Amino acid sequence: MKWLLLIAVLLVGLGGCAWWFFSQPGPKQLDMVNNVIPGDSNAQLMVQDQIYDAELGLGLNIWAPLSAGAKPLPVIVFIYGGGWRDGAKDHYAFTGRALANRGYMVVLPDYRLFPKTRFPGFLEDSAKALAWVHDNIGQHGGDTGRIFLSGQSAGAYNAMMLALDSQWLGREGKSPDLIRGVAALAGPYDFYPFDSESTKQSFGDYPAPKMTQPVNFVRPDAPPLWLSSGTDDTQVKPRNSKVLRDKIVEAGGEAEYVEYPGVNHLEIIMAVAKPFRYKAPVLDDMVSFFERHK
Repeated sequence: MKWLLLIAVLLVGLGGCAWWFFSQPGPKQLDMVNNVIPGDSNAQLMVQDQIYDAELGLGLNIWAPLSAGAKPLPVIVFIYGGGWRDGAKDHYAFTGRALANRGYMVVLPDYRLFPKTRFPGFLEDSAKALAWVHDNIGQHGGDTGRIFLSGQSAGAYNAMMLALDSQWLGREGKSPDLIRGVAALAGPYDFYPFDSESTKQSFGDYPAPKMTQPVNFVRPDAPPLWLSSGTDDTQVKPRNSKVLRDKIVEAGGEAEYVEYPGVNHLEIIMAVAKPFRYKAPVLDDMVSFFERHK
């Protein structure tokens, strides 16, 4: 009887753990699974919840290699996705860990989401975060002359708009020239008219919708772009990245496009985490881009 009671307690406990795990957002689940698999040991969370906008209470986390040398480290500011309505910096720690393990200082900022804000609020927040990094990352061992942007989905959009439309960093007294390059995963860059719930919510009431589209800010002196997508991405179709690549190259700028066979919208960011790197060499390709331009 005692054994039966013990088994029942264990089953209830396991069921409770399983319920809790699956109640977490997808990226948080991915991060938890990532953390129990060996690897990426040369990485540490160096700074947590650093406030970059006191008025709005917005913060950022900084990841760095454990064995950093004396020289300042190249910096990657990674902006997470989530349709401009979901996401949190702590849920994407696996990206910070993965890139810090490769020798980079990685900054993960939060930004306002719908319904707290709509376009251009999330761009204003992202610009403030990048300006904070440019002003302060040197104190943490980062190289202010080697700052990259990266992001996935909605985060890739934010990163691309900061790189192409100078007004957002300009409002912070900065220039896109401070961006050494942009590595973007499955970003939407040419999606007007708005036909999804998330784009209608975040962009639908803006009076000049064409000014929300990265493809309308193509310029030859943009930072180098690395654009990527999966062939099975039906949420943000690969044409977004292809069109932007073509327009940048046609204008005389530098852009490349990488396409991953059989990979969908979620799997392209999953491939950055240890359990799913077999799906596509996304992490290796991103780092190769950074290495070529650092």
